[in-house]
Amino acid sequence: MRLIGYCRVSTENQKEEGTIEIQRQALIEYATAKGYNLVEIFSDNGISGTKDLDNRPGLAGMFDQLEAQPDIEGVMIFKLDRLARDLYIQEHLLRKLLDMNKTLISIKEPDICSNDPMRKAFRQFMGIVSELEKSFITMRLSGGRMNKARKAGYAGGSPAYGYRAKDKELIVNSEEADAIRTIFSLRDRHSLREIAAYLNQEGIPSARGGRWYAGTVKYMLDNPIYQGVMEYAGVRVDKPDLSLL
Repeated sequence: MRLIGYCRVSTENQKEEGTIEIQRQALIEYATAKGYNLVEIFSDNGISGTKDLDNRPGLAGMFDQLEAQPDIEGVMIFKLDRLARDLYIQEHLLRKLLDMNKTLISIKEPDICSNDPMRKAFRQFMGIVSELEKSFITMRLSGGRMNKARKAGYAGGSPAYGYRAKDKELIVNSEEADAIRTIFSLRDRHSLREIAAYLNQEGIPSARGGRWYAGTVKYMLDNPIYQGVMEYAGVRVDKPDLSLL
């Protein structure tokens, strides 16, 4: 069975969730034990499971590849809450996979996508619990980050593509910034897929060091930080020194 892997960790809860590398290793070992062909592993590092497809470049890239390679039969995850921590998003993504005739394999929750009514009810209950747990975590940790954002400081998390963290502040990564400027310069004349194809043709590495996909490009175009606006938990702060445009 040919599969794609997906990993995710949110910055505020890495201790409980395990790092991206821990999840990746678990997927590789499980695939080897079961005789699966794990074609590629996509990941979103420092991105909440309450974010939808348009705000997760790794997840968007995964779906792009599923569409581009019909022979890939499904997706493997470490645990269901790595896919989503919002019940609506969880069920939407599962429906999307079902509509594409793809299976979902969760290492920690066998048969989680079974059509059995009791398994479905259990899965949705787990989604509710995960969503509630995420809300409590956010309430506990967001206050300090919101204050930091209001003061125009770096609120934490993985830096966006085009930046790096230094002394608890964001600074521009010049090489990646050039790629961002290229993306914005092409957006009015080319589709998302065409832009991704151009970046791949030019050998420009993505944030994960791999290929570009339409979903990844869209995420870049929608991110306000490239226009010099930092946003966290509804707080928007002008940071013109971070503008790449």
